[in-house]
Amino acid sequence: MRTNFNTNRRDFMIRAATLSVVMPTLDACASFGNEQDTPLPSGFGPHSTAAEVTAGIDLGGKTALITGCDAGTGYETLRVLTLRGAHVYALSRTLEKAEAACASVTGPGVKGDATPFACEHTDFASIEACADSIRKLGSTIDILICNAGVYGLPKLELVDGIEKHFVINHLAHFILVNRLLDPVKAARQGRIVIVGSDAAFKQAPDAGIEFDNLSGQHSYTPSKAYGQSKLANGLFALELARRLSRTGTIANVVHPGWVMTDRMHSFLLENQVNPEAAEKVIKTPSQGAATICYVATNGAVQKANGQYFEDCNVAIPGGHMRDTAMASRLWAVSEDLTRDYLIQAAH
Repeated sequence: MRTNFNTNRRDFMIRAATLSVVMPTLDACASFGNEQDTPLPSGFGPHSTAAEVTAGIDLGGKTALITGCDAGTGYETLRVLTLRGAHVYALSRTLEKAEAACASVTGPGVKGDATPFACEHTDFASIEACADSIRKLGSTIDILICNAGVYGLPKLELVDGIEKHFVINHLAHFILVNRLLDPVKAARQGRIVIVGSDAAFKQAPDAGIEFDNLSGQHSYTPSKAYGQSKLANGLFALELARRLSRTGTIANVVHPGWVMTDRMHSFLLENQVNPEAAEKVIKTPSQGAATICYVATNGAVQKANGQYFEDCNVAIPGGHMRDTAMASRLWAVSEDLTRDYLIQAAH
């Protein structure tokens, strides 16, 4: 049975509480619950779109890369970056999906171009092959966006003995970034954008990364597993930024907001939650891609390194997101888990 919701503020708070019980991840959207449209310091806010934050920016001559290009915020980011003139390396699980995405965002009136690549995040050899194919092109990479991800797997799934959220959301990008760090550092000012989430400090285990339970076999909760993988994204960006501090390359993590993708829509229906009830706390793909595109392209971000962005502005994350010791340990553990695929990595 579906619940009917009114739209006044009191009922909105009740509605948000109901949604947080049915789907814990929506509780992470509290900051987006502010219905005001007042711009934040950057001039943009929670309702800004990717097209708006990149208006007037010419990306001609720049090369970008994005994972998870065929749906949701990834597709919208691909569309807007090509629209602004960038040549985008578009990565998806299969070449067919990547090709379809590229074909649909390029053509008359679009200044940029897109090249499709297959990159299966549960197959480290696929990531290695994809990265090596890109390196062979010999181009610098001005923008590298780690966007692909998975969330809410109802049952524990393992990839080579490691919990699947952690593999896809963190380890896969750890390999990709390390293998492509040279062409990013060779750019005039390379930017690495890790798409994280405020679930990193709202849903992750209280102790942070559970290094003794990366298999998830001691205990498994979908929301905590997702939160842990997003904390790993934040800590990866933090340690990467430290390692890049004496170069011209920057690395930052962004929370795009909770976005109404096909997967989100299906999840709401499966749990008998009316998608209209979540209108105030769930963004459109265009709004979700705004912070990604802002951090990837805006001149105001050129000196930001190791920061957390939300709603197109620097924000202060909670939990363990600024734990430098945990970030250093995560890097070492990630190296151990992926060492066979980091032979050519730059450090």
